[in-house]
Amino acid sequence: MATKKSMPKRQCIGCGEQKEKRELIRILRTPEEEIVLDATGRKNGRGAYLCHNSQCLEKAFKSKGLDRAFKTAVPREVYDRLREELTAIDQ
Repeated sequence: MATKKSMPKRQCIGCGEQKEKRELIRILRTPEEEIVLDATGRKNGRGAYLCHNSQCLEKAFKSKGLDRAFKTAVPREVYDRLREELTAIDQ
């Protein structure tokens, strides 16, 4: 009898829901202190996860979710750039 492989779960920094890792988008702080979207989910650096919708990004902005996840202040320009990249992925 084959066993079912469990998928790792991660928590969205916007809404706080636990979802499977593949259902979320990874936001990454690279060793060079740059914050980018990681579409592959395999790049090196500290990661935070976000649902595929802009409402969760807005909640993360209001609650300073990325600041807490990365333990550093995240400028507004980074949120704007992430918003643009997120809308590009959705289309």
